Amino acid sequence: MTSKQRAYLKSLANGLEPIFQVGKSSLTPEFTEAVDEAFNTRELLKIAVLKNCADDPKEIAAVIAERTHSQVVQVIGKKFILYRPDKKKPKIMLERV
Repeated sequence: MTSKQRAYLKSLANGLEPIFQVGKSSLTPEFTEAVDEAFNTRELLKIAVLKNCADDPKEIAAVIAERTHSQVVQVIGKKFILYRPDKKKPKIMLERV
């Protein structure tokens, strides 16, 4: 992913509210599965890490991205953005560079 594509995705995610929250139990298989299923209806997800979670948000984002075959767009503080294009009908068109 190029820096222009990343900047475009950041601008799209700016208005999004986090739809998942990682709590003290951190990453469970059920949480990862829920995130994976959310990618069936959305291409861009914002996830928040709660204060009671001891794990690093960057590590959590990397693990979820690996398990869901998505890409980390950005990690800011306790929130991060993931992107995975729809295989059949992508809604977000990224420039080909």
